[in-house]
Amino acid sequence: MGGGVACFSNGRFKFGFLVVFWLWGLVSLTCAARLSVSRQKLEVQKHLNRLNKPAVKSIESSDGDIIDCVPISHQPAFDHPFLKDHQIQMRPSYHPEGLFDENKASEKPKERANPINQLWHQHGACPEDTIPIRRTKEDDVVRASSAKRYGKKKHITAPQPRSGDSSNLFNESKKKQRTISEPRSGDPDLINQSGHQHAIAYVQGDKYYGAKATINVWEPKIQQPNEFSLSQLWILGGSFGQDLNSIEAGWQVSPDLYGDNNTRLFTYWTSDAYQATGCYNLLCSGFIQINSDIAMGASISPVSGYRNSQYDISILVWKDPKEGHWWMQFGNDYVLGYWPSFLFSYLADSASMIEWGGEVVNSEPDGQHTSTQMGSGRFPEEGFGKASYFRNIQVVDGSNNLKAPKDLGTFTEQSNCYDVQTGSNGDWGHYFYYGGPGRNPNCP
Repeated sequence: MGGGVACFSNGRFKFGFLVVFWLWGLVSLTCAARLSVSRQKLEVQKHLNRLNKPAVKSIESSDGDIIDCVPISHQPAFDHPFLKDHQIQMRPSYHPEGLFDENKASEKPKERANPINQLWHQHGACPEDTIPIRRTKEDDVVRASSAKRYGKKKHITAPQPRSGDSSNLFNESKKKQRTISEPRSGDPDLINQSGHQHAIAYVQGDKYYGAKATINVWEPKIQQPNEFSLSQLWILGGSFGQDLNSIEAGWQVSPDLYGDNNTRLFTYWTSDAYQATGCYNLLCSGFIQINSDIAMGASISPVSGYRNSQYDISILVWKDPKEGHWWMQFGNDYVLGYWPSFLFSYLADSASMIEWGGEVVNSEPDGQHTSTQMGSGRFPEEGFGKASYFRNIQVVDGSNNLKAPKDLGTFTEQSNCYDVQTGSNGDWGHYFYYGGPGRNPNCP
C-alpha cells in the first residue's frame, strides 16, 4: 500500500508539473504573440509616419479617401538620399513635338469620349506650392504581406519576350515582327508569367524616348481581393533577369492595394525587376510631383458604361532631352512630375521596348480560371461602347518627336479569356480594342 501511495503521489507530482509547464508555455506563447502584434503595430505606425507627411490642408473625398495637401518640398521623393539637395525642376525643358491634335481629328460624335476627373475634386482643391497625396491608412499597410512590401508589386508583371540569350532582352534574330494591320494572339516568342495574364500591343528593336496613349476607362469586376485589373503603358529597358527597368502608368482596380473596387490613376517604377526598388504612386521616394491638381492613386470619375457614355484619359511619358528626366503628363493640361534619370540604369539612356494594354492576376480559385474582367470585360470584336480601347498610341523618337509605332505586335496568353485586335484610321490613329471576361465556356 505504501508503495502504491508513493507511486500515486509521484504521478500526481508529475502531472502537476506537466500542467504548470503547459501553462507556462501557453503564457510564453501568448506573451510572444502579443509582442509580435505590438512589434507589427509599431512597424506599421513608423511606416505610416514616413509616408503621411504633415499637410497644410486635408480634403475628405466621398469615396473614403483623404487627400493631404503637402508642401511640394516635403513630398516623399525627398526621403531619397540622392535627392536631399535636389533642385526641383518645375517644368520640362522640352515637350515632344507632333502631339496628335485631337481637336482637329474628325471623330464621329458617337465615338467621342467625355472629359474625366478625379472624385476628390468635388470636395476641394490643394493650394499652390503643394501636391495632393492620398493618405495611407493603417488598414492599407496591414493588407500587405509586410510594411516593407506595401506598395510594391509581388512579381514581374511586364509581358516577357523569350530570347535565346537571357542577357539580351531584344535578340532580334529570335523575333517575328508584324505590322499593325496583322493582329495576332499567342505569339510563341512571348511567354507567360505565372498568375499574370495580358492583352497587349508592343514595339521593340529601336531606341524609344517615351510613349503616349488615350486609354478608355472602365471599372472591371474583380473576383478575389488579391487579384487586380489594370490598363497601362510600360516603358522598358534592360533584361527580364535582375535588372529590368520599367516606368508604368495607367488606371487600375486593386482591392488589395486600395481597399475598394474603385478605378484609380496609378504609376509604378522599378530598376531591378520589381525586387527592391520602386513602388506604386508616391509610396516610396523617387517620383517628384510638381502638380497640385492630380493625386496619384486617387479615384477616376466617371467611368465608362456598357452601351453608355464613354470616358478616357490621355497619358504621355517622355524623356527630357536636356535634363534626362522621365516626365509624365495626364490629359492635355497636367504635367504631373518626373522620375529623375539616376533612378535607372538602362532607362538613363533610352527604352528598348514599349507596351500598351491590359493585365490581370489570375489566382485560379478552385482550379478554374478567374472571372476577373480585363478592360470592360468584353472581347475586342464588340467594338466602341462595349469593348475597351487604347487610341492614338505613339512613341517618342530620338529627335523628341511623337511618331506612329512601326511594326506593332500583339500578344495575349489565352485569347479565349482575354484578347486584343488592332487597327488604324484618321480619327484614332493607331488603336486597339482589348480585354475580356476571364472565365467563360471557352475559358474554363
